[in-house]
Formats: sequence, C-alpha cells, structure tokens
Amino acid sequence: MAPMTVQSRPAAGLTPTELHAWRAFLRAHATVTRRLEAELVAEHDLPLASYDVLVQLSEAPDRRLRMTQLAERVLLSRSGLTRLADRLEREGLLQREACPSDARGTLAVLTDAGLAKLETAWPTHRRGVAEHVTGRLTPDEVATLGALLDKVTGDAPLPEDPCADA
Repeated sequence: MAPMTVQSRPAAGLTPTELHAWRAFLRAHATVTRRLEAELVAEHDLPLASYDVLVQLSEAPDRRLRMTQLAERVLLSRSGLTRLADRLEREGLLQREACPSDARGTLAVLTDAGLAKLETAWPTHRRGVAEHVTGRLTPDEVATLGALLDKVTGDAPLPEDPCADA
C-alpha cells in the first residue's frame, strides 16, 4: 500500500465535509479579495486594505478612530496599519492627531480628500461584491451566509472608542 501524501491525508479531527468547508471558505475569501483588489486598483489606484481603512474611518464617529481600534477593525497588526497609515497620510487621505483624553493614543482621522476618494470607489466595490458574492446567491442564501459567518466570528461587537467625546 502506498503511503498517504499530505494532499490525500485528511486533517486530524476534521471530517472530509469539514475539511472541504474550510478549504472552500479559504478559496472563496482569497478569490473574492483578489478580484475586489484588482478592480479597486485598476479603477481607482486604491488597494483593498486602503479602501477598508477609509471605510472604517468613514463609519466612525467624527470620522476618527484610535490607531489600535482601526487595526482591529481592518485586521492588520499595529505595525502593518502604521505603514499603511503613513502612505495614506502622504496621499492626504487621512491625518493623525493626538488623542485628547490619552496622550499615549493617536487618532486616525479621515480627511475630506479621503472621503472623496472613498465615495468614488464605493460604486466599484459594491458592484464587485454583488458580482462576485451576493449576485451568485439567492436572497435566502445571502441571509444564511451572513448568519453563519456571524456565528463563526461570535458576532463580537467592535470596541467603543475611549477617546470619543461623551
């Protein structure tokens, strides 16, 4: 009998169905994010990570978040967000300010230019999400997918901004 290869051997503790679901999730995420990134870069010279930062800031109170909170929301390390914020700041899309209630904290603030850039990119992103994800599913499947992913993530709320004015 030939020895099993890594590709043919099931992962310990996962059934073939579970392994398929996991790998399909990873492939779907990678495929969709690559497509969305390509569209945003081609049409707006805006990488997906930069788009995500602009979206998170646009949805925050007064269009500002602590850098640590922004890193959590965009799923980047602090150092990764710092490098990205440096670039966005050079491009005039965000600015950094000291946190008024915590001298150690830094706020990322969406500039008017950043909001304008985001507003031009929104239609491209929405079109891509519809084309690559939601348009391939029925409305019931979209609702089920959202509920299942909330269940996987624990539907954890995002932390409140400790620098926001009360």
